[in-house]
Amino acid sequence: MKIAFIGDIVGRPGREMLKEYLPKIKKEYEVDFVIANYENVSHGFGMTPKNANEIVSYGIDCMTGGNHSWDKKEIKTLFNTHEILRPHNYPDSVEGTGCKVYDIAGEKLAVLNLMGHYSMPYCDNAFSNAKNTVESLHRDGIKNIFIDFHAEATSEKRGMMMLLQGKVSAIIGTHTHVSTDDFQISQGTAYLSDMGLTGCRDNIIGMDKKAPLKQFFTGLKSHFDVPKKCKKILQMVILEINDGKCLSAFKIKQFDDGRIIKSDAWTEED
Repeated sequence: MKIAFIGDIVGRPGREMLKEYLPKIKKEYEVDFVIANYENVSHGFGMTPKNANEIVSYGIDCMTGGNHSWDKKEIKTLFNTHEILRPHNYPDSVEGTGCKVYDIAGEKLAVLNLMGHYSMPYCDNAFSNAKNTVESLHRDGIKNIFIDFHAEATSEKRGMMMLLQGKVSAIIGTHTHVSTDDFQISQGTAYLSDMGLTGCRDNIIGMDKKAPLKQFFTGLKSHFDVPKKCKKILQMVILEINDGKCLSAFKIKQFDDGRIIKSDAWTEED
C-alpha cells in the first residue's frame, strides 16, 4: 500500500495548499490513504467542523492531533462523526481515541497518534503507551503501523525510534513546524524527526512574525495570528508499505509558486 502523511496544517494558507495540490499529488503517485495532522487547521488553533469537512473533501482519510486538539470545543462531537484521532496517551477518560485500524488495498493499517512530554500538557507515558499498543496490535495480527509522534524534543522522537524500529512501519514527528533533515528507513521503519508545517513559509512557524518577535523582546505573550497573505508550502511524505515494513519513502515540498523539491529517504544498512 501507498500512504501519505502531511504534518501540521496551519490555518487558511495550509488549507489552500491542500485544495490546490493534494488531489493532484494523490493521483500522480497513486496514494491509497492520506493521513494529516489537523491541530492547527482552524486559524492555527484546533479544528472546527467546517474546516474538518473542508480538508476531508480534498482527499484526507484520517486526521491526527496533538496539544491543540482541544482548542475548539466542537472537537468532542467530531470524534463521533469523522476519522479523527487525539494523542493516545491522554488518559482513558478523555474523549476519542488515538489508535484506529483501517482496511486499505486488502490490507490492514493501524494509525497511532502519540504526544511527547517536554513542554507539553500532562498525559500518560508515551513510551509505555506506544510499547503496549504496538504489542497489542501485533497480537491482533496487524503489522502495518504508522505513528504520528507529536513532540517538542527531538530526543524523545529519536528515543521512540530506538524503541520501535523494526516493529512499526513509520514514525513521523510533528509539532515544531520545522522540517528536519534525518529522513531514513532503518530495519523497515521510516523515520523523520519532524515533518514540517503546511502553510505560510515566510513568517514564524506559520504565524505572523509580529507577536513572536514581541515575545522574544519583552517576554510577554500575545495572541499569534495566521497571516492573510504569505508565501506557502505543502510538505508531505509518501511511504510504500508491505508486510509491516516500509520499502521506500520520499518527501515532497510543494511551493505555491509551482516549484517542487522531492527527496528520498536514505536506507540505513542493517
